[in-house]
Amino acid sequence: MPALMSANRSVKTGTTVLLVAGALALSACGTKAPKQLPPEPGPATTTQTPGQPAGPVPGSQADFLARMMGSDTIHFGLDQYDIDAEDQAALAKQAQWLIQYPSKRATIEGHCDERGTREYNIALGERRANAAKNYLVSLGVDASRLSTVSFGKERPIALGSDEASWAQNRRAVTVTID
Repeated sequence: MPALMSANRSVKTGTTVLLVAGALALSACGTKAPKQLPPEPGPATTTQTPGQPAGPVPGSQADFLARMMGSDTIHFGLDQYDIDAEDQAALAKQAQWLIQYPSKRATIEGHCDERGTREYNIALGERRANAAKNYLVSLGVDASRLSTVSFGKERPIALGSDEASWAQNRRAVTVTID
C-alpha cells in the first residue's frame, strides 16, 4: 500500500511539473513591446478636391440610377407588354437622360414571372424589352444606342410564388453601358 501511495504521489507531482512547465513555455511566447512605436496618425485626408461635386460621376450607371430614382424599371400586367401611363413617365425620364448623354448606350432587359414555360417567357420578355425600346425611340433616342435582351423567368428579383412577387418580376429594366 505505501508503494501505491508513493506511485500516486509521483504521478501527481509529475502532472504538476508538466502543467507548470507548459505554463512557463506559453508565457515565454508572449509578445514584447516594440522598441519604437509607429508614428501618430496624421490629419484625415480626402481624395475629393473642394471644387469637385459630390455624388456619382455624371453620365455613369450610378448617375443614371440616382437620377431615375426607381424609374429605370417599368412593370407589366400578366401576359402583357403594353406601355401604360406610369411606364410612359418612367421612359420619358430615361429618354431625357439618354438624350443628355448622347455617347451612352443602354440595354433593356425583359423579365417575366415564374409562370409559363421557359420558351414562352423568353418570348414575352423580348416583347417587353422591345416595347420599352420602341417607346424610347419614339421619344428621340437613337435606336442604334439601344439593345434588348430577354431573361424570361431566369432572373427574378422577388422569390415568392404569390401575386406581389410575380408583379415585381414582370418588368423591363434599362441598364446603361460604356
